[in-house]
Amino acid sequence: MKPKPIKLVTKKALEIFKPLAEQGDAAAQFNLGNMYLYGEGVPQDYAEAAKWYRKAAEQGDAEAQAMLGLMYLNGEGVPQENVQAHKWFNLSASRSQGKDHDYAVDSRNDTEKRMTPTQVAEAQKLAREWEPKPAQ
Repeated sequence: MKPKPIKLVTKKALEIFKPLAEQGDAAAQFNLGNMYLYGEGVPQDYAEAAKWYRKAAEQGDAEAQAMLGLMYLNGEGVPQENVQAHKWFNLSASRSQGKDHDYAVDSRNDTEKRMTPTQVAEAQKLAREWEPKPAQ
């Protein structure tokens, strides 16, 4: 029986992305986060997905910021926390364009509807004070 091509692709992707991600490459970290989120080539693990998304998000990767916001919104791999979700969606919105920007804005606005004015102010403050971190 021949292996399915997708398994070979995901195995090769893991071989490529993991070392790059460990060296701090934000794109590889984002892709590794996707692999763990969807269980592609690795066992599905939301906490591991959140770990890799966070590393990329902290470097300023807008897609990773949106995914980390979604994980906080849904409490997948991290505690459910609307303030953090709003912060990451807000940061993503400020760094993305087109459909990615629209998704981040819509997600931030939807999250805001679940929050108190104090929580919104806290999330906005966190986003304003946020600065990208060096690769890790």
